Formats: sequence, C-alpha cells, structure tokens
Amino acid sequence: MPQSVVGNLEQTDPTPTALVLPAAGGCEAKSGRVIRHTLKLADRDDPVFVRVYQPPCYDKNAVDPGYPVLLLLHGQGFNEDQWERLGVVEMANQLILNGEVPPFMMVMPRESNYLADPKEAVYGDDLVDVILPWMDENYNTCTLRMCRAIGGISRGASWAMREGLKEWQSFGAIGAHSLPPFRGDIYSLPYWLAAFPSMERPRLYLDIGIEDRYFDAAVAFEAALTETRVPHEWHLNRGGHDETYWGAHVEDYLRWYTAGWLD
Repeated sequence: MPQSVVGNLEQTDPTPTALVLPAAGGCEAKSGRVIRHTLKLADRDDPVFVRVYQPPCYDKNAVDPGYPVLLLLHGQGFNEDQWERLGVVEMANQLILNGEVPPFMMVMPRESNYLADPKEAVYGDDLVDVILPWMDENYNTCTLRMCRAIGGISRGASWAMREGLKEWQSFGAIGAHSLPPFRGDIYSLPYWLAAFPSMERPRLYLDIGIEDRYFDAAVAFEAALTETRVPHEWHLNRGGHDETYWGAHVEDYLRWYTAGWLD
C-alpha cells in the first residue's frame, strides 16, 4: 500500500515573517555532533538529562536570530537516545550538508519516569520552563516562536501535542508520530485552540501506520482537528507501532519540520 495523505485543510505558516538563518555555505565539517548534558535543578533532586545536536560548523556567534531548535521526544520504554538510534543525526547531517535544509539544532530530553500519570508528571513543564530557557542561555538559538518545533513518537507524540498546544507561544510547529492521545486531551482540544488567535496557530503534522495498535485513537484525534477546522497534515502509512516504522520516516519528519524555516 503506498503512502497516502488525508485531509483537505490547507496548511498555512502561522508567522509569515522571513527569517535570516545561519548558512551552511563554506562549512568543511563532515557531520554535526551530539553533546550529553545533565541539568541540576535547585528545587529537586532528580536531574534532567538531555542530548543536544549541534549542526556541522556550529557557530556560537552566528548571525541573529540564531539556530532554529527542534525538540524531539522519545517513546515510552525508551530514553533520549532513541531518536539517534533511528538515524536522526545522520539524516540531519545529510540534509544540512547537501544544502537542502538550513542548519538547525535538536534537543532530545529524557523522560525518566515514563510510567507516571501525565497529570502528575513534571516532564511537560520541564520542556518549556527548564529545557528551552537553558538552551537559549547556553547555545546560539533563535528564541522566536517560529524558530521552534516540538515533536515526538508514541508517548512523546502525546507530550508534543499537549505541550505544543498548551504552550502555543513557544512553538511554531508540532509533530505527532504514532499518537496515542493522553486521556482527556481530545476534550481539551477546543479550549486549547480557543486560547490563541487563528493566525498564530502552529503548523501540525500527524502520521501513523495502518497496523498501529493506537490507530483508532489517533484517527479520533485527527477527526477532532478536522471538525474544529484546524489546518494540519495527516499521513497514513504502512506499518505498526515500532522503530521500524519510525526509522523509515525520519527523513519525512525532518523535511517537514525544517520546511517552516526555509526562506
């Protein structure tokens, strides 16, 4: 079965202002690099673990507004190295060095307690209140909303959709890959959408394999987006809820996220 794209709502850029992004021209590096960080927080004992991808020839003094940032969240039962194992670093290197996408950064945080009730977990708050400010302080990042994207797979997709819509001032694009929505989120959707102007709505991308065990739940969430007339992309593909499926679509994901940063 070939890939199919479903949905007839036109996807529009929520912020049409053009960006002047750092260029890759003249860079002789053959790859970017991933740096591991442990963030110690003053108000609690548990640290926050993140991996940060620097693009080839990362320049801490690059021209304003700095590098766009893609926050990538792993699935339940995995940790922050999952996206690397799926090939996201190699694909980012290839696309950047070929000049097909602008240089960008990726942040891959760990959800240490991935069995926690989402209502009680601090992970969602950490994404916006801890990790993004830390990135802006320690790296040459673009702090504009249109420069930031959040995406995830499985439980990470649930977090990306929830936090991306709740904290809409922080993200210009949201990707949900094999989404099993958190309980109650489909009912919260209209309230989240009512909180921000229609012209400020983020770009949205959802995809799932037709053999995925969460297929029905994802379809129901997409139907709610369509019913509320929220522009989005909806992709149905062959495959299940596994790393074989996600690894096969890493290039699709990166091309979509970075398309919002092209001139």
